[in-house]
Amino acid sequence: MKKVLLPLAAMIIVCNLMMVSSCSKSNEADLAADTTGTGGSSCDTVNMKYATNVQPIISSYCYGCHGNGSASGGISLDSYASLKTQADNGNLIAVITHAAGYPAMPQGAAKLSDCNINIIKDWINRGTQNN
Repeated sequence: MKKVLLPLAAMIIVCNLMMVSSCSKSNEADLAADTTGTGGSSCDTVNMKYATNVQPIISSYCYGCHGNGSASGGISLDSYASLKTQADNGNLIAVITHAAGYPAMPQGAAKLSDCNINIIKDWINRGTQNN
């Protein structure tokens, strides 16, 4: 009986090791789920610039109502100066984070991704630079 159990146990261990090592992903990055809202790229807030990172978010999610000559609710985000005003007075962060007492933006759409919100927060924390 012992002669049968030992080889059987060894075979089970070898099979389990083979299954574990046969993962189809070749690195950690492939295994990580995309939680950034960036299509799988990382959420880089270290090398962030207004023109490259912040302005495209505003264009994509805000200009429909607050750009290109539109000023829904009296808010226009057509220029850096007007966006800076909303950032400096706290309204921008309040509306995109859906803070209590503020209208949730973008109106009628899903909340911005955590990555996009963090990019805007970091831009504000760095002094709302026009870079």
